[in-house]
Amino acid sequence: MYKAVIGLEVHCELKSNSKNFSSAKNTYSSYPNSNVTTVDMGFPGILPVANKEAFKKALKMALAFHCETPDIVTFDRKNYFYPDLPKGYQITQMKKPVGVNGYVMINVDGVDKKVLIHDTHLEEDTASLDHFTNYSLIDYNRAGVPLLETVTEPCLSSSKEAIAFLEALRSMFLYCDTSEARSDRGQIRCDVNVSLMKEGDTKLGTRVEMKNINSFNNVKDAIECEIKRQTEVLENGGTILQETRRYDDTDMCTYPMRSKVDAVDYKYFTEPNIPPIKITEDWIEEIKSEIPMLPYERMNLYMNEYGLSRYDATILVKEKEIAEYFEETLKEGADAKLASNWITSIILGHLNKEEIKITEIFVTPKMLKELIDMVSNGEISSKQAKEVLYKALEEEKNPKDIVKESGMKQIGSDDEIKKIVDEVLSEHPEAKEQYQNGRTNIVDFLVGQVMKKTRGQANPAITMKLIKEEMEG
Repeated sequence: MYKAVIGLEVHCELKSNSKNFSSAKNTYSSYPNSNVTTVDMGFPGILPVANKEAFKKALKMALAFHCETPDIVTFDRKNYFYPDLPKGYQITQMKKPVGVNGYVMINVDGVDKKVLIHDTHLEEDTASLDHFTNYSLIDYNRAGVPLLETVTEPCLSSSKEAIAFLEALRSMFLYCDTSEARSDRGQIRCDVNVSLMKEGDTKLGTRVEMKNINSFNNVKDAIECEIKRQTEVLENGGTILQETRRYDDTDMCTYPMRSKVDAVDYKYFTEPNIPPIKITEDWIEEIKSEIPMLPYERMNLYMNEYGLSRYDATILVKEKEIAEYFEETLKEGADAKLASNWITSIILGHLNKEEIKITEIFVTPKMLKELIDMVSNGEISSKQAKEVLYKALEEEKNPKDIVKESGMKQIGSDDEIKKIVDEVLSEHPEAKEQYQNGRTNIVDFLVGQVMKKTRGQANPAITMKLIKEEMEG
């Protein structure tokens, strides 16, 4: 029996006005070669200049990943030839990366796991290649974009853990506002390393790398395909080769690309045109102060302090703006569980339907709290409140105004409801005998009749109580 050992190398493009070492715009463009300078093209005599904003965002993520940060950071040259690398080398970090020895917490099936980070380092992205039948075209728009590569230790054991880590990482980039992390634009990509070892063994198996997988679904499928392939090779007495493979999502298989090289083959040396950058304690503290409470910590706060289920807490922390909306509702004085129910059901449903962000809706946390209070105080029923909230979201009107204009205040007086109950029972004289003969579900029918007569304004709990008293009296 074999167990999988998985390590990830996650590449995420950082937000900044210009590219990492040139003045070209760092912005997504579908028009090829529109954001390019001579530095990006690798022309003779070029000199790179480090981008302070990109560097700051890289440090911010290193701190968010609980990494140790150095006092001095340097850049290195990674030398290799490939068509998408115009200079023949990539400016990256090997000796002094922005962060080492960190971790990110994930939760899989209710079990917490610490995913160890070997290092996270800032580098420049390569150009992109478009392959056609007889030729390939190069788009240099991506060349030089600041790219943060985060390398885990080989500590993941399943595709489920790998996806949980990638989702946690993407959320952290969004919370820290350091990247858009859109996989559809290639802004977050992943290299996957997979090896197998026998249960009880201490030595890792031969590592196989799969390059540049763009979607999380493809990461999951690629890992499972590669585990299956390596298992079959080993069980048939074969040997796993150290190589780089590609994943083809059309037939869901991996195919060899080239033999895998080691770090020594890249002939790293210090980038001579960028001086060492000193990191001061004051700057580190300033960056730390800008890091918000991150998803994992927020999720545990919601469960432990507010009593929410893991499912609801996970939904609320997925996006920072949704978590902040929830927290603002609590600051207004709303009950946490009630606020969570309204947000995770109706409000998020509305966002998905309209394909908008929570910052774009008309209903404020204060309005939501007032609506929750109206239900808690018995002014309107929960059914009425749902109708009000839908209407408030669609028509951009204050829920209180909708209740007032519609005249839908709930009837909570026993005497008022008793009159209508008597009226309904007089219209259905056979109901009491049927109830006493065992047909107890007739109560639901009678409640429905009362609600119909009151246009849903009768308090359902009081209505149910009064009808049962009449049936049993």
